[in-house]
Amino acid sequence: MVPTPIGNLKDITLRALEVLKDVDLILAEDTRTTGKLLKHFEITTRQKSYHIHNEHQQVQSLIARMVEGERFALVTDAGTPGISDPGFLLVRAARDAGLMVECLPGATAFVPALIKSGIPADRFVFEGFLPNKKGRQTRLQKLANEERTVILYESPYRLVKTLSQIIEYFGNDRIISVSRELTKMFEETITGTTEEVYDYFASKEIKGELVVIIQGKS
Repeated sequence: MVPTPIGNLKDITLRALEVLKDVDLILAEDTRTTGKLLKHFEITTRQKSYHIHNEHQQVQSLIARMVEGERFALVTDAGTPGISDPGFLLVRAARDAGLMVECLPGATAFVPALIKSGIPADRFVFEGFLPNKKGRQTRLQKLANEERTVILYESPYRLVKTLSQIIEYFGNDRIISVSRELTKMFEETITGTTEEVYDYFASKEIKGELVVIIQGKS
């Protein structure tokens, strides 16, 4: 399991580059995206597409190949595999087969977003992406009473809607922080009350994946 940069290519580790060069095959969420990374670092290891739409069909054949001695590196478009990205099924199957699983440390978007938010980071709950429709309101109602800091991922197309729902369920004065384009040139973090952050983003064109940090209920 090899984390890849979430924006700035300089954030890849020397160990990650070494692994990507040495394995027999790289399993990539999007071979075009990973191809750019490999080209930048002059890595010629072969790739195979492995993503949320084909992982169920591929797991057993990949495990069989690993049992025969092949070594794979799993990468996603950005960040650490298994965090709101493919990875869990393959890791579980590999462990069930008695294979060694190794996860390198590296980039994960919610960590810098949490640390720079100024919201307590000693106890938190990571929720990833909220359900699009079914179960969304129930989840928000439950999280509104959570005493730990809440971490969400959100797309730029749904952020304003999500912020309005957070105001509805959490109130308009809960402290919240939204980070976008982390590690990139136009990185931005906005922290304030739910109402202040909503007002800031409601009139803007939003780009880039976002991390939403919500202070726990006091």
